[in-house]
Amino acid sequence: MRRLLLTAAATTAAALTLAACGTTEPAADKTDKTDKSSEAITLTDASGKKVKLDGPATKVVATEWNVTESLATLGVDPVGVADVKGYKIWGSAVPLKNEPKDIGTRGEPSMDTVASLSPDLVVATSDLPPAALKQLREIAPVLEVKSADGSDQIGRMLGNLDLIAKATGTTDKAKTVRTDFEAKLAEGKKTLADADLAGTGIAFADGYVTSNQVSLRPYTGASLIGTVNERLGLKNAWKVKGDAAYGLGTTDVEGLTDLPKDTQFVYIGNDDDKSSNPFTGVLTKNDVWKSLSFVKAGDVHRLPDGIWMFGGPGSMEAYVDAVVDALTK
Repeated sequence: MRRLLLTAAATTAAALTLAACGTTEPAADKTDKTDKSSEAITLTDASGKKVKLDGPATKVVATEWNVTESLATLGVDPVGVADVKGYKIWGSAVPLKNEPKDIGTRGEPSMDTVASLSPDLVVATSDLPPAALKQLREIAPVLEVKSADGSDQIGRMLGNLDLIAKATGTTDKAKTVRTDFEAKLAEGKKTLADADLAGTGIAFADGYVTSNQVSLRPYTGASLIGTVNERLGLKNAWKVKGDAAYGLGTTDVEGLTDLPKDTQFVYIGNDDDKSSNPFTGVLTKNDVWKSLSFVKAGDVHRLPDGIWMFGGPGSMEAYVDAVVDALTK
């Protein structure tokens, strides 16, 4: 998690039946080949490469949690996932419905493990090193997506979902997900407006403790969370700049003094990752933290565990529900 930037089934019975028919009835075999050819899929991924599939992918490996979530959202059970345990901790808003094979870390998948699964598609992100992507392409077709885009985070998120849906034959589901997501944003915005909270300043962050040192990471207006907040009618209170891809900044406890006094401070930690909760841990004894106006006013909100801040529509819908609930209590 703290190094983010470094960072389903077997062949169907129907296909087996068709193949069996083809061995005994030449006419049926010819028809089957025509049908299979008509199902061929050609896509252009984020790298500009053409990805050719014989048909909708079913044995899919995911090398990053955001694409894992997209598959789960679309009803596709991945056969392999990077850091399964971590996903279950941080991405439980969109849980896995199967028990995929753990293929290693998100930044360094095990090529041997991926190969052992005989996938018909690997969905990877541009955060992987080029050498790793090259090795994966020697195993199976690779659909590469760009994880983030500071100029249009929501567009990137939904575009990735659509691309994965085309590869897995789930485009109808993707359309429904898009509609539901937009409805959730509209609902959340109305609820906040009705509560006279439109334009409220919000600062979302996460933080970590390493050797008793606290590191804080602001989610600026160019982050996915920041973009969602603005779609809800909230105002991003951070003055720091974020990186071009993810919209993430860096600061320390003293940097929080630059936030406006009426800021609503929001964060997500996780009880299964003790280092991720400085706001209820070491900072409670920090004089600078205790002196902040929003801390004194009780305007610090911890959202529920399991909402992946870099996830897909499912995680962002869970975030909308959580932040709206926190601010309207």
